[in-house]
Amino acid sequence: MNPEISVVIPVRNEALNVPALYEELTTTLEGFGRRYEIILIDDGSTDQTFELLAGLQARDARLRIIRFRRNFGQTAGFAAGFAHARGRFIVTSDGDLQNDPRDIPAMIDLAQSFDIVAGWRKDRQDAFINRRLPSMIANWIISRVTGVRLHDYGCSLKVFRAEVVKPLKLYGEMHRFLPAIASEMGVTITERVVNHRKRVHGRSNYGISRTARVVLDLLTVKFLISYSTRPLQIFGLLGLGMGSLGALMSAWLVIVKYVYHQGIADRPLLIAAVVLMVMGGQFLMSGLIAEMLARTYHESQDKPIYVIREIREAAARPRGVVGA
Repeated sequence: MNPEISVVIPVRNEALNVPALYEELTTTLEGFGRRYEIILIDDGSTDQTFELLAGLQARDARLRIIRFRRNFGQTAGFAAGFAHARGRFIVTSDGDLQNDPRDIPAMIDLAQSFDIVAGWRKDRQDAFINRRLPSMIANWIISRVTGVRLHDYGCSLKVFRAEVVKPLKLYGEMHRFLPAIASEMGVTITERVVNHRKRVHGRSNYGISRTARVVLDLLTVKFLISYSTRPLQIFGLLGLGMGSLGALMSAWLVIVKYVYHQGIADRPLLIAAVVLMVMGGQFLMSGLIAEMLARTYHESQDKPIYVIREIREAAARPRGVVGA
């Protein structure tokens, strides 16, 4: 029988946190009384993380381990977890113990009425200058660009209905934009204040160094939300605007030459008019090409963004065999 809840957590070099993470998760989920599985993705750890995970999985069939061949990043970790999750509700979290597993039951209860429940670290236990302040600015920008207003896009503790998150294709650093991407499907989203704890062991593997990539992915998300099925509209508008401006400049130069009988060969305006018309045509052609590629890129190839070395999970029992 499939579990009702799948908890998906990517980890990398979290050997000091893995035992406590497992204990807190199992204690909380067993107390909740719902069928569950825990999927931990080893994202190319170089310490004893995988050995600890393998030892825990050997004792607990509800624990499933996915091991990457190298470090592919947090987004790839979540993507692999989503692909292998069997639960009706999929919970995402970090593996550094800063997210509190005791928030999961209340978020699952909220997910009975909403498609996505996003955690909000209202009292975040991180340094203000290099973590909280950039996060506040990023949340403000993301909310306004995507139109999905959330206080804390960076909080990994979220609950999704499986039918909402499983069809989504993730690339780059796009896991943090999942609520915005899913909003295109008309999902219902709510927030819940969650407990956030100070990191005790190790250091963050996914820090502020990713800011530039996140900004670029935000542009991708905006394009996917607004123009993914009609790329010609954005490229076409740019092309028509530039081409029209170039045409107006050219018309004025024609008037200057044939009405006022002035030379135009040495005027910078002539070069600007030609460049604008050429670029306008290029944008229009790019839009047409994008229209043709939009339906075949990535999805038609079904090319994953990660490579799995092995999966550790309990063997399936033959039908008719009753466990002890």
